Amino acid sequence: MGRFDGKVAIVTGASRGIGLGIAQRLVDDGAKVLVTARKADALEEAVASLGADRAAFVAGSGDDAAHQEEAVRTAIERFGRLDFLVNNTGINPVYGRMIDIDLEAAAKIFAVNVLSAVAWAQQAYRQWMGEHGGAIVNVSSVAGLKPAPNIGMYGASKSALIHVTEELAVELGPDIRVNGVAPAVVKTKFAKALYDGREDEVSAPYPLKRLGLPEDIAGVVGFLLSDDAAWLTGQTITADGGLLLTGGV
Repeated sequence: MGRFDGKVAIVTGASRGIGLGIAQRLVDDGAKVLVTARKADALEEAVASLGADRAAFVAGSGDDAAHQEEAVRTAIERFGRLDFLVNNTGINPVYGRMIDIDLEAAAKIFAVNVLSAVAWAQQAYRQWMGEHGGAIVNVSSVAGLKPAPNIGMYGASKSALIHVTEELAVELGPDIRVNGVAPAVVKTKFAKALYDGREDEVSAPYPLKRLGLPEDIAGVVGFLLSDDAAWLTGQTITADGGLLLTGGV
């Protein structure tokens, strides 16, 4: 018996990296999962790895309203319910000083990293959770907890997501719990530019002396969705190998 037997989840941005790691952990624990991302071919591979009897996908842009509605509706139609939502979709298309950022790029970062998380929660609430309850986890970042040079707008969006997590927790209790996780650098394609070719140097300030792996974050998300976290809401757990203890981001 898995702890999520009979449960159904949506994980956004889950064709690879942290999102796929979360989806895999939920499937391993008994859940059925619908995964989303932009590219259908990558999602097909993800579903094949997760198991076609346990997983399905809907391709589309994370900040597209029609895609959000379709994905939530498909999860309910395919699997009969929707217990969990994991807002993992995130982008960071620029690197450099915030004062120099292109404002259209800044608006896109907030549209995907913040507003889409609210929109996905709205769809889950309206189509299922408002009547039946559930749990939501938002994937933030340690960049949202303190200044993060050269990824400042990304950090600002993740800080906003932490506040969204708190606001939704207040609004949606007691039947829907809303929590978050704030990772430091995790070894994924998304973060590769931050450590590629210098992993030892980047991981040196971490007390645990290594970068994160998708399964490290998946374990925290699984906990937050589970009954073991039944008295937790509005919390964002820092999963950073101890990095913030040393003053780093």
